[in-house]
Amino acid sequence: MSGVTLTIVSLLPRLQNTNGDAQNAAVLAARATWAGLDARVVDVDRRDALPERVDAIVLGSGSDSSLEATRGTLLTMHDELRTWGTEGVPILAVGTGWELLSWGIELADGSAVEGLGVLPGRAVPRADRVTGDLVVSSPRFGTLVGFENHARDYVGAEGSPLGRVRAGSGNGRDAGQEGVVMGSVIGTHLHGPVLAKNPSFADALLGIASERARLEYRPGERTAIVDGYAAAAREAQLSAAGVALSASGPRA
Repeated sequence: MSGVTLTIVSLLPRLQNTNGDAQNAAVLAARATWAGLDARVVDVDRRDALPERVDAIVLGSGSDSSLEATRGTLLTMHDELRTWGTEGVPILAVGTGWELLSWGIELADGSAVEGLGVLPGRAVPRADRVTGDLVVSSPRFGTLVGFENHARDYVGAEGSPLGRVRAGSGNGRDAGQEGVVMGSVIGTHLHGPVLAKNPSFADALLGIASERARLEYRPGERTAIVDGYAAAAREAQLSAAGVALSASGPRA
């Protein structure tokens, strides 16, 4: 042990935990621990609960009824979020958590919720809700699988997507793209939680966090067992989504 404890912040887990998104923080902490690193998860529901050290951040998705409450709390951390993003702290935002970090959210009734402007693009209404398997080929993170469940498309981030859609809708509007990436800040529709289904995606984020903390991250022996379960689940989902394994690109 190096004496440095990796601190993974789970933002607003009580409001933003659709499909277990908040558990992405637990995945990061577990994999770091299996690699022989000290790691902890800190649940943060208000600004004064932020720890002094922040190595990675997870912000899950919530219901539309919680948009204003979540936005209000995130606004109190606006400066910190921008600083973390600028400094390269990995931030994973899913669903409405991602939308709230964007330029804004247009609602079906014609009203709008202003975003924090950390990520480019905005969420706009679609004719019907999309649900189902989502498979994405990411040049940075390999083939990602998950579940999408959203009533809005995402526009304005065509220049920096997380990846190309192989099955599902993703950002919609026939863009064939999913998510958005700016540095180490990532927004996505992928639920699951996404890091449990895509171990190498989790490892990539841990690699970024560890390097910033001047630590070396190498997946531990125990990850091989867990990753075997994840691989079986991924293959089943790829098959169900009609994506041939031989054409699915690098595995994640």
